[in-house]
Amino acid sequence: MRLVALKSIVLSAIVVLSTAVFAGDYGKKAKKDIVDVAASNPDFSTLVAAVKAAGLVDALKGDGPITVFAPSNAAFEKLPAGTVENLLKPENKDQLVAVLTYHVVPGKVKASDVVNVDSATSLQGQDITVTVEGQTVMVDEAQVVATDIEASNGIIHVIDTVILPAS
Repeated sequence: MRLVALKSIVLSAIVVLSTAVFAGDYGKKAKKDIVDVAASNPDFSTLVAAVKAAGLVDALKGDGPITVFAPSNAAFEKLPAGTVENLLKPENKDQLVAVLTYHVVPGKVKASDVVNVDSATSLQGQDITVTVEGQTVMVDEAQVVATDIEASNGIIHVIDTVILPAS
């Protein structure tokens, strides 16, 4: 029994430390909004460029609260070659908006809340599937790799894969 409790404590500490290391100072003070937090972290440069191209900066700077499942640059790199470049073209703005708003849910959903749900309705309108196995949380096919990065208008959870709405 003590070994199970000790393992749980150690795993929890690892998750907290990895989140702190990944997040650094990016929003822990909660004085920056979602966009400012993302823009201050070089690991989100592709996401920030996409948000700008989609015209969603003002929406993500709004009062909120919102929760963003934010794909890192490495997540965008997993997409087939040319996908990001095509999405950033002005003629594909509607598709880009759909993809980005699929990563956002209304309300401030902390990691402790995510583990108690099996889906969440995105701002795009479709449901994102949430699964939890042990310490691993998945949203659709993406693993949540850092959690609870605070912003003044919501919260960010970092994911390792870009999630896509159904066509």
